[in-house]
Amino acid sequence: MQSNQVQQGEVFPRYQNVNEMLKHAFDNYKGLPSYTGLDYTLSYSDLDTLSARFASFLRHELGLKEGERLAIQLPNILQFPVVFYGAIRAGIVIVNVNPLYTAREIKYQLCDSGAKALVVLSNIAQNAAAIIEETNVQKVIVTNVADLHPFPKRSLINFVVKYIKKAVKPFKFKNAIALRKALSYPLKPFPEPTPNNETLLILQYTGGTTGISKGAMLSHGNMTSNVWQMSTHMPDAFVEGKEVFVACLPLYHIYALNLHALAAFARGEHNLLIPNPRDLAATVKVLSKYAFTVFVGINTLFTALCRFEPFKTLNFSKLKITSAGGMALTEDAANAWQAITACDVCEGYGLTETSPVVCGNFSYDIRRGTVGVPLPETEVKLIDADGNTVRGESGELCVRGPQVMQAYWNNEAETQKVLDSEGWFKTGDIAEIDEEGLIKIVDRKKDMILVSGFNVYPNEIEDIVTKMDCVVEAAAVGIKSEKCGELVKLFVVPSASSVSKDTIMAYCRKNLTPYKVPKTIEFRDSLPKSNVGKILRKELRE
Repeated sequence: MQSNQVQQGEVFPRYQNVNEMLKHAFDNYKGLPSYTGLDYTLSYSDLDTLSARFASFLRHELGLKEGERLAIQLPNILQFPVVFYGAIRAGIVIVNVNPLYTAREIKYQLCDSGAKALVVLSNIAQNAAAIIEETNVQKVIVTNVADLHPFPKRSLINFVVKYIKKAVKPFKFKNAIALRKALSYPLKPFPEPTPNNETLLILQYTGGTTGISKGAMLSHGNMTSNVWQMSTHMPDAFVEGKEVFVACLPLYHIYALNLHALAAFARGEHNLLIPNPRDLAATVKVLSKYAFTVFVGINTLFTALCRFEPFKTLNFSKLKITSAGGMALTEDAANAWQAITACDVCEGYGLTETSPVVCGNFSYDIRRGTVGVPLPETEVKLIDADGNTVRGESGELCVRGPQVMQAYWNNEAETQKVLDSEGWFKTGDIAEIDEEGLIKIVDRKKDMILVSGFNVYPNEIEDIVTKMDCVVEAAAVGIKSEKCGELVKLFVVPSASSVSKDTIMAYCRKNLTPYKVPKTIEFRDSLPKSNVGKILRKELRE
């Protein structure tokens, strides 16, 4: 069993609840910029005022009670932190909903969580409107993309989005109110919530890429503990009031939520909101205006930006931390990023159920190919298929610590499958731990390919293949074989039409053991990805 105890001399406060954390930020960083989105910046004082108004609206005008649920379906726009912090200040449990979800997926999450209200962006409201009458949602708060911008910029942007770009499809809610109207109600006092460590803060639904989406119950203690753990583990990323964080990953995703909206916010940092990182030109335009110091991304984003010529012209002189998570970081992506930015990528690992960070590299001692060591107060161990602890070999990674979720919402059966009576959480990831305590994630347990009794891990094949200049992206999956049980199939996004499968196959034969060599290769224009850019092998297998 591997654990990381607290080092002496840590200077970061450990808050009892998120409300206490927010109060500290609002009281101490009033004049500093908090978030910038679509060329407009809100100060900490602005956010204090707006979130207090939204909290008052939730309690008085909507009549929501402490512990009831509010669903938030917003991309990275300024309204997100206003609504998020307002809900926390009102004692309301937050349910983050992916803006890309279909009507069916939205309905499932709203019904499962029992959300009483929904905040949604008009651009994506059509799907929610189609099913809202089949849920328990009593009120829908609708916002347009530039609602928090000053006039006349607000009116101009909203007009262009709706009438020129035609990005707002028709929708209708019976019980809707505009966010601007909600924020215009007089501020009224209400009993201040006094949450403890065990008080539920967020129902964060898993991606559902391996089955039905489950709501991880994350408490105030889970989230504040992980903020303290991250800050203590990597203090140079959180110099008080000095950092400019690039928020490319969506705030409704647990990693971005805790890193940007809680950890960075608690230290008075400035977050640059990128609504759509796939729009590389728009992303680079934002980055060109700021001396950003911390960049948080995912392997596919690093690859895309490094292949985008305008990105290479940016000034990276202030960039000191690049953090990667969400999926395996390939050596090719890490090398390309360092060559362009002169900043090595610091890879970590976590899950929705662990609030989310479990381990990470130290910024001053990055070990490529590993996800570093456990965060303070985090224990890890490896187990075999029978649940026995193993050492010196790969096994399923299990985690215990203050960041581990309470349970899955209304799902005792699934909770018991992953969380035992001693607090150990089974991650479903196969890992190795070396003699220095460094953790290497081999692959997802469910993604492993079994070829004639041999374990084949897709990450290894993908890392080898993406080193080829002619390959943009790759994904390996298992296909059924009567002779071998399974064989490897490789999906490739080539860099040019002239690329041949024979060339890639020859490279694989040279660099991989025979049973790991793909049996077939299929070229694709693109690979299916999740909302944060993680390649979805499940869809490729279907």
